Amino acid sequence: MVCQNQSIDDSDATLARDLRLLVRERLKAGDSDAAVLDYLHARYGDFILLKPPFKPGTALLWLLPALAVLAGGLAIARGARRMGQPAAGGEGLSAEEAANLDALLRPVDGNTRKI
Repeated sequence: MVCQNQSIDDSDATLARDLRLLVRERLKAGDSDAAVLDYLHARYGDFILLKPPFKPGTALLWLLPALAVLAGGLAIARGARRMGQPAAGGEGLSAEEAANLDALLRPVDGNTRKI
C-alpha cells in the first residue's frame, strides 16, 4: 500500500515487511497460496494487488492512460490543423503591407537582413 507498483518482495517499505511476515505466518499455518491471497485481499482490498481486477471501482485506473493518450493525440491533430490555416481576420498580407515588408527587408549598405 505504501509501495505502489512494487511487489511486497521488492519493496523496502515497513508495510511490505509486515506483509511478508504475515504471508510467511499464514503459509506456515498451512494456508494455500490462494487462501493467503484471498485473506490479504479481503483485509486490504483491491489496492493490495499488484494487478487489480477490472471492475467499476477500478475502471478509471485502467482507462485513464488510454484516455490521456487519446486526448493528447487529438490536441496534436487540432494544433497541426490550425497551423495550416491563415490567421484569423485575413488571407495574408495586402499589397501595401507586402510592399512595406519588402522595403523593410531591402539590403542596407550592401548587407542583407534576415528574419
